[in-house]
Amino acid sequence: MSRARSAPVHVMAWAAIAETVTGGLDSPAAIGVLAGSRSGEGDFASRRGGTVSGVDEQLTIGATLASRHVPLAERMRPRTLDEVVGQPKLTSPDSPLRVALATGVPHSMVLWGPPGTGKTTIALCIAAAVDADAEQLNAVTDGIKELRGVIARAEQRRALGRQTLLFIDEIGRWNKAQQDALLPYVENGVIVLVGSTTANPGFDLNNALVSRLQVHVVEPLSDEDLAVLARRALTDVEHGVGIPASDQRPPYELAGDALAHLLLVSDGDARRMLGIIERAAQLTPGGVIDLATVERAAARRAVHYDKGGDEHYAVISAFIKSIRGSDADAALYWLARMEAGGEDPLFIARRLVIAASEEVGTAAPGALTVAVSGMQAVTMIGEPECWLTLAHVTAYLARSPKSWAAYQGLNTARKLVGDRPHYPVPVHLRNATTKLDRERGFGEGYVHASREGGAEVEFLPAQLRDARIYKPSGNGQDRGGE
Repeated sequence: MSRARSAPVHVMAWAAIAETVTGGLDSPAAIGVLAGSRSGEGDFASRRGGTVSGVDEQLTIGATLASRHVPLAERMRPRTLDEVVGQPKLTSPDSPLRVALATGVPHSMVLWGPPGTGKTTIALCIAAAVDADAEQLNAVTDGIKELRGVIARAEQRRALGRQTLLFIDEIGRWNKAQQDALLPYVENGVIVLVGSTTANPGFDLNNALVSRLQVHVVEPLSDEDLAVLARRALTDVEHGVGIPASDQRPPYELAGDALAHLLLVSDGDARRMLGIIERAAQLTPGGVIDLATVERAAARRAVHYDKGGDEHYAVISAFIKSIRGSDADAALYWLARMEAGGEDPLFIARRLVIAASEEVGTAAPGALTVAVSGMQAVTMIGEPECWLTLAHVTAYLARSPKSWAAYQGLNTARKLVGDRPHYPVPVHLRNATTKLDRERGFGEGYVHASREGGAEVEFLPAQLRDARIYKPSGNGQDRGGE
């Protein structure tokens, strides 16, 4: 089976996608997808006719360099919300965002979504749509000093009846103090804040700041969305890689299997896809871009995995749940995803040790020994060989019987400790180490478990004598009566 046929496409058949790329936007595959012209200029201010201040020149570079030096993804950036692809909940005429912009009362917000889905583009389009002066900061390079300058200018504009929109890229990178500095100015309306982030705002933004912002989710782009963007780039003569009609070279188009691979390696990221198209066009003078060219341009498949963000937590959650569900196939798949994403092997090894107690527990007591030995082996061996050890431990835990008895028993005991008085240790369980202890009767009535009568000894305080804390699961070696 060829690579093109084995590549998964969940949104539409290859034939329909190919129709979108090689046919017109009126084709069935393109119905409902927004289209429009593009600008190669990335000037933040020119998009609304206002002014821009700030140190970060990330989005203004296109205004000073020739178009050929601007990356294709920037040249093809939409100028209005009507041109944005794949975000109907944000860009449709009746969406809350469009209604707010139409009334001239934009709200402070944070745009949350994966890389390459249009967060920065939407922010730029909002700046172009509102009657406000736009400022921008980048949370990676800018801090309190730059923010103070923005606030000072915003207060001056407010005194003149002007509004300021502040766009902060990757706002989740700011620490608590930096985020707190925004609060009073968002609260009193000195600025309309638009932030973008790839990380969950619930984790990376202060609760006080989140409560003052509308969180807009920017969805991952589908294969259909990416196909529309690919066609735009291939046919746009002014800003894309399109070939003018006067040129003798044939216009660009993607072979079916090349498109399949392009969508696969792009993994929902429009910026990545456009970068591959740009490199593929450089390798092809014109005409059909074949699979081999796309493979050369892509170099390798980029794995969507953010070690510090949501994908990190989502994949490790799927990994542990697969072990809990005794699905070794799934557990090894998620392990391979973490390896491809550059996850720290020791992080996984520690989670496996936790899983050995929490998921397997007393149903297979030896699992903890295997997991601890695996962590030691990872420390001693290192990458890449240590991944085989992690696979060994993963498969062992997944195939082991499971018991939550110890985990649930500890929770029951914690509740008793938290809800009931801390009863004194029974006298017969205390060690008589001094003459005074013996005079007080410490140790009297205690019988060693190996001797006759040892089974009659009570070990809980009298007030908890009827408590049932540990309940065997009945799985594996975790057996026994109540």
